Amino acid sequence: MDLDGVMLARIQFAFTVAFHIIFPTFTIGLSAWIATLEGLWLRTGREHYHLLARYWTKIFAVSFAMGVVSGIVMSYQFGTNWSRFSEIVGNVVSPLIGYEVLTAFFLEATFLGIMLFGWNRVPPWLHFLSSIAVAVGTLMSAFWILSANSWMQFPAGHEIRDGIVYPKDWLPVIFNPTFPLRLAHMVIAAYLTTAIVILAVGARYLMQARHQEYARTMMRMGLGLALVLAPLQLVVGDMHGLDTAKYQPAKLAAIEAHWDGSKPADLVLFALPDEEAETNRFEVSIPNGASLLITHQWDGLFKGLKDFAKEDRPPVLIPFFGFRLMVGIGLWLIALVLVGGFLWWRGRLFENRTYLRLAWWSWPLGFVALLAGWFTTEVGRQPWVATGILRTVDATSPVPGGSVGVTLALFVLVYGVVFSAGIVYINRLIRRGPPERAPEVGQEGTGGRPLSAALQPGE
Repeated sequence: MDLDGVMLARIQFAFTVAFHIIFPTFTIGLSAWIATLEGLWLRTGREHYHLLARYWTKIFAVSFAMGVVSGIVMSYQFGTNWSRFSEIVGNVVSPLIGYEVLTAFFLEATFLGIMLFGWNRVPPWLHFLSSIAVAVGTLMSAFWILSANSWMQFPAGHEIRDGIVYPKDWLPVIFNPTFPLRLAHMVIAAYLTTAIVILAVGARYLMQARHQEYARTMMRMGLGLALVLAPLQLVVGDMHGLDTAKYQPAKLAAIEAHWDGSKPADLVLFALPDEEAETNRFEVSIPNGASLLITHQWDGLFKGLKDFAKEDRPPVLIPFFGFRLMVGIGLWLIALVLVGGFLWWRGRLFENRTYLRLAWWSWPLGFVALLAGWFTTEVGRQPWVATGILRTVDATSPVPGGSVGVTLALFVLVYGVVFSAGIVYINRLIRRGPPERAPEVGQEGTGGRPLSAALQPGE
């Protein structure tokens, strides 16, 4: 049986990036949360904030480690599975990724040791500055990675000589037209996802009648941030959609399952797009809704899928359903935080068990929405790996499909074991909860207990 090497290479990269993106997203928000807690501790002198920061630093360490491991694997795939991509567009993409390593990763690595192991070893102000440096480093990492990915979505500032892409002006390369709103959308998603996790952990403790003071702090701070970011994400997402209509009309047509650009577009709530028949089955839609949202005119027109040659159209199913999943979760989170804000205002936030239960079980929704959005973005770019320059089918290495299939199977096995263990350990830390007192020097990582007690059988 002949295996499709291109499809397997795409699946392998999608699998590894789906695992990877979860952890950097969480660490972007979590590092800022830890730095905020340390700032409150220095300002107020309350040991409560200090202990909470130490507790979440342990969770940050595990997430950061898993993000680094999964990111290294993706870098190798550029050489093993995507050598033509590296050859043709590497002059632009490689420096952007290199800048991420030279600035963001080095900054994080320099101060990460102090952040993780500097408690009781360096002055509090130095530890606080180290936490800020790590938080800034995670943001810088997002900056460079989003810049590289945005350039692939809509290349700018380059020239092509003998089929090879060369940078011509680095400012348009870095700040390409789709980059600013994509960066804002991603960073808000990272902070919002983390805020929902913190809110959920606080709700979990209150439901279990544990760590009451910590739980109230987590709920107040998580909900307070989410009350700002969830509605803001809706606005930024709408602006990003308008950008997509301008710079990536084929992707937008796939997202909306809009076929005929000569007619106003309905807002399709549900359908089964049929790419062969170029129509939607079982469609449920709002007449002219998409035209109103995209063009701000009732009878406004934008390009449909039929306006593009079949070989230039992206697949429809994944962008269509991925976008709706992302938006649906976003609307749920907006409703969740608005109801929480109302209960907070009425003084019933910590006693309403129905709300606490809903908040508790909403913890994974930010991650699901993030993955749905990334699948929408990346599949919607097809059939191009660098739009208008290099097709995905022409970007792979001349590697037999069987070899890619074997490595894919190994990745699934290893990732399943390693990352399951990491997630179980994070859940164990959350289940244990914050310490009641700060550990002494030499006891970090043991929950404040002597090392001998921490290593007793059954722990």
